[in-house]
Amino acid sequence: QVQLVESGGGLVQTGDSLRLSCAASGLTFSSYAMGWFRQAPGKEREFVAVIDSSGGGTSSADSVKGRFTISRDNAANTAYLQMNDLKPDDTGVYYCAAGIRLGERRYTYHWWGQGTQVTVSS
Repeated sequence: QVQLVESGGGLVQTGDSLRLSCAASGLTFSSYAMGWFRQAPGKEREFVAVIDSSGGGTSSADSVKGRFTISRDNAANTAYLQMNDLKPDDTGVYYCAAGIRLGERRYTYHWWGQGTQVTVSS
């Protein structure tokens, strides 16, 4: 049974930093790309960042470029999202997902975590 468990969310102020973790089990972690998504209240879930299975390639949404960094530790079966200079618009539930790369910037995700809340106050 595949499990993805996010942690590291919380309530912070504008300009603060947080590091989210996604611990995976029940899958060959190093075979899957890992993505981070977020969903703000009343809005659809949106892509944040993705990292290839080897960690050699990453991509992120324009809204977080230069502030968020995705990484992974395949030995620890864990993916990370380092979030710096947080803004109120970054508030939402953050989800990690494991999937397969289909092509240039195209992925399909098979498993999702339950999410961790990030709230940024102004």
